[in-house]
Amino acid sequence: MRVGVPKEIKTHEYRVGLTPSAVREYVAAGHGVLVETGAGAGIGAADDLYRKAGAEIAGTASEVFAASEMIVKVKEPQPSEWTQLREGQILFTYLHLAPDPEQAKGLMKSGCTAVAYETVTDAHGGLPLLAPMSEVAGRLAIEAAGSALKRHAGGRGLLIGGVPGVPPARIVVIGGGVVGTHAARMAAGLGAEVTILDRSIPRLRELDELFAGRARTRFSTMDAVEEEVFAADVVIGAVLVPGASAPKLVSRAMLGSMRKGSVIVDVAIDQGGCFETSRPTTHAEPTYEVDGVIHYCVANMPGAVPLTSSQALNNATLPFGLALANKGFAAVLENPHLRAGLNVHRGRLTYKAVAESLGLPFSPIEKVAA
Repeated sequence: MRVGVPKEIKTHEYRVGLTPSAVREYVAAGHGVLVETGAGAGIGAADDLYRKAGAEIAGTASEVFAASEMIVKVKEPQPSEWTQLREGQILFTYLHLAPDPEQAKGLMKSGCTAVAYETVTDAHGGLPLLAPMSEVAGRLAIEAAGSALKRHAGGRGLLIGGVPGVPPARIVVIGGGVVGTHAARMAAGLGAEVTILDRSIPRLRELDELFAGRARTRFSTMDAVEEEVFAADVVIGAVLVPGASAPKLVSRAMLGSMRKGSVIVDVAIDQGGCFETSRPTTHAEPTYEVDGVIHYCVANMPGAVPLTSSQALNNATLPFGLALANKGFAAVLENPHLRAGLNVHRGRLTYKAVAESLGLPFSPIEKVAA
């Protein structure tokens, strides 16, 4: 199969769909790889490194889209990209369609087969292609919070870990999944006072054992969320409903009772965000203020550390990408985990949570395959 890797065009997105090491694996498996010139510049991978790995270099993204049977990206396609997709072509990337009806309609109109990293599953019921970026985002969330807490950035002028004789920041993490766990680990490591909210008792038990007293756990109810958020210096939104829009757990009205200069970091912004006042921002302008509360809602947080992120992502996506390259759409039908990743096929939405979030018809894979 001819596999194409266009350069990412989202603002301050430096990751790349395939690293030179991954390209070498595709070429060894008998596939041709076409990489847009400069696609790996953000991770320090010059075109010559891709050539040595066996790839061809294309001068433009248009050449990549036109000549490839499968497109491998990192972020969701932008309008100038989805208009270049075509029927029978496979798109393998993060999509996050639930809060993005325009992209969903664009992909449907193209007729392509779109497999989303964020809904591919594994044998344990996890999300193996979302996990590495969730790990990165969770850790970066605390770095972002620390920067936003500084007085010149509009924050309270608070050091996360405090110093002897001065209390540390109070950090509340809503959601005890991968993002929440890594955010809490970073925060606790810096000496912050950490509380994790989640609705799964078994998960709270796991977290309680994992942190061994370095972080509190609390069952998430409306009362608990309000109490913790009102007393927090930092609130990390780490809630995930696979494929669907994130629930709004903190309302605009609640901001008035939060500490002035406190910080919200909404890692769930890719799925619409879990704070009512959240809207996507970029690395160029990462924060804004609402009712005295600083909001950090960058939709591609791992893009800030593209070398780490690209390597971690490629480690996870490689076996699934090779399966798609080897067998095409048949791989989706044969592999239940890739089947869970199918979001769009020949003009139809094939992931129920996405269809419900967008208010559009859902077509089971059995129906579209027939």
